[in-house]
Amino acid sequence: MSAHENEFPENREANRAHLLAAVDSVADALTTGRDESEKLRRLSPSSVEALRSSGLFKMKSPREVGGAEAHPVTQMDVIEAVTMIDPAAAWCMFITSAVTGGVFASLSDESVDEVLADGFPFMAGSLRAGGRARRIEGGYRVSGRWAWGSGVEHSDWVAVPVFSDGPPVIRALVPTSEVILHDNWHTLGMRGTGSCDYELDDVFVPDRFAIDALGGGPPRGGALMRLGLPAYVVNEHGSFAYALGRLALQTMTETAIEKKRGYLGGVSLADRQVFQRTIGQGTIRMNACALAMAESLERMFDSAADGPPDPALVTEAQAAAVWCTDEATDLVSDLFRFTGGSAVMNDSEMQRILRDIYTVQSHLMVSAVVYEQYGQILLGMTEGGALP
Repeated sequence: MSAHENEFPENREANRAHLLAAVDSVADALTTGRDESEKLRRLSPSSVEALRSSGLFKMKSPREVGGAEAHPVTQMDVIEAVTMIDPAAAWCMFITSAVTGGVFASLSDESVDEVLADGFPFMAGSLRAGGRARRIEGGYRVSGRWAWGSGVEHSDWVAVPVFSDGPPVIRALVPTSEVILHDNWHTLGMRGTGSCDYELDDVFVPDRFAIDALGGGPPRGGALMRLGLPAYVVNEHGSFAYALGRLALQTMTETAIEKKRGYLGGVSLADRQVFQRTIGQGTIRMNACALAMAESLERMFDSAADGPPDPALVTEAQAAAVWCTDEATDLVSDLFRFTGGSAVMNDSEMQRILRDIYTVQSHLMVSAVVYEQYGQILLGMTEGGALP
């Protein structure tokens, strides 16, 4: 593999500062493109260009290929910062970052150079294996259909886990130009993510782009790349959820003085004690979510210093992400009750946040079954570490 220039500092705090500066540099562009993304049901062209120019989608890629390989807690801060600007852009950013990082950690040196020949790409993909890869000379013929393709409409490559007659599951890397996109992303929330279904119809995938998904450890990258699934992505879902909660708190706080309820004028929301309590308690709740998520991730990441992470700590981090999602969903629901009649309009900021949190809480990664798995660990019934 040829040397690839890296703009990201190795020091953890310097790396964090660099990534957050990148968020600041694209804040105006993401803000401008937010409403257009909602209408298009995919990120607006200006938002995509902003993310490409920022380098934020390199957040999880190994340093050897020019990525930031950021600590999971650093990633939380970056995800929150982008979510406070545009939740759809944040979702696409961390999904793209995760897929790209995972692929670059596992490809051969020659394949990495080939993919990077045209610049650092956007990649989309799926966690759930599906379809069928038929072994032929030099590679595989792959067919199948996958859902929840977040960011696939503005990706350069798609990486999908496929059942095969070679290794049990391969991760097939395919140019997006060879993928069939289904325009079926008509949803309650997260409308701007363009997370439509995508399909491969007897597409040839050469061996160099067929990764053994259940093989040994990745050939490049540090502890981040040793986390495996679900540990590699669990921080994304927890931080995104409490960031939505904080966005709801910010939105309601900014309008509380002007917002009045009642047919004869009434009093402002800010003057109502029940609202004051909700804001105060809600802020503490989101702070607690952030601290619980970060603390569990620190211990989980430390356990991967010399090998795979402690499976019990992985499940604990999963449970923290589920709790963040539950708390944020509950808080946003409470705050929404104070919005009044204006919230029934589709351009309501609080309505959009409510729709978004109810959409993401349905993701398998934050299934409540994880509480049961964590309880089984505490009862000594299992070691943990499994997907939901």
